[in-house]
Amino acid sequence: MMAPPAVQLGFTLRVLAEGPDVSAVAAVASSTVGDYRNLDDLREFARGVDVLTFDHEHVPGDLLRALQADGVNVQPPPEALAHAQDKIVMRHAIDRLGLPNPEWAEVSTIEELHAFGDRIGWPIVLKTPRGGYDGKGVIVLDTPADTARAASWFQGSPLLAEAKVDFSRELSALVARTPSGASRAWPVVHSIQVDGVCDEVIAPAADLTPELATTIGDAALRIADQLGVTGVMAVELFQTPGTEPGFMVNELAMRPHNSGHWTMDGSVTGQFEQHLRAILDLPLGSTATLGTVTVMKNYLGGTNVDLYSAYPTALAAEPEAKIHAYGKEVRPGRKIGHVTAVALAGENLDTVRDRAERTAAILRDGHNGTELRKDNA
Repeated sequence: MMAPPAVQLGFTLRVLAEGPDVSAVAAVASSTVGDYRNLDDLREFARGVDVLTFDHEHVPGDLLRALQADGVNVQPPPEALAHAQDKIVMRHAIDRLGLPNPEWAEVSTIEELHAFGDRIGWPIVLKTPRGGYDGKGVIVLDTPADTARAASWFQGSPLLAEAKVDFSRELSALVARTPSGASRAWPVVHSIQVDGVCDEVIAPAADLTPELATTIGDAALRIADQLGVTGVMAVELFQTPGTEPGFMVNELAMRPHNSGHWTMDGSVTGQFEQHLRAILDLPLGSTATLGTVTVMKNYLGGTNVDLYSAYPTALAAEPEAKIHAYGKEVRPGRKIGHVTAVALAGENLDTVRDRAERTAAILRDGHNGTELRKDNA
């Protein structure tokens, strides 16, 4: 998804891919098959590039520092990226910045986990500090007896234990920052999760007071500045009415993020173009919205295994919707694309959500989704 804005700006993308059949290979003119955990592969790939950036946070920091020592321009730098790679590092940083964290602790044994739960109250959440995403590496423990279910998680490295936050909804604040320190924020959005996976994003978040929206946006910009972030960063948050300041930080992602896909059609500058501008230290684009509301709806693999066979029905049913397919093999529950819908003149949120959801249902199930939506309204 970074390829179209790169072409528009006249930039050439090269991709280091884990195999020749990954979807990114088909989108760019130049790709190399290699292992991002192998320094020789990274050095060979990085030779001659102006900037090296990421579509995930899993490249080991010591390898990135070795590339920096070779003179490679790594953006975001490994010192910043560490806060998205390790949730314990991130929690320490949010505490240092004086921003709202859930109660948390590093735990290395079942006994420490049990003591943490007894101290703050049950239920609690246990997370692997590294590698978890889309609900993976997270377990909710409702009672002290549940800690036995987490015994296999303790493999010698500390885990992250957190209070289970009582929140009204999940929010996301997307920002971009350049190496020279310029930054911009998009509106705060409402991110709706189903089974730990982002299902829908409403931009901007409905019924969010201007004061809270400003406070959250300022906090995200401050995180980016203080941690030395470059490129796009998403700050995932819990909205917590009745507390001060009304939110808690959940996680950080230092890359274009699923909660920012709405910007591709709903903002003057989409997150992928902005990421390119930012890492190249170019002036950032406007983050103004193109409609009063934009809805992004993910579609996962379902009963329709021939995705493109549903295009005639989907495109005819909702000509104002925009379909983005990821070029991935369809598997049940796998995130394979998203739909965006931008409010037209006079439209309200319900109408826009209906357009996005109907299009996604057609793609997922291979037929018109109207009856399905009515049954499940």
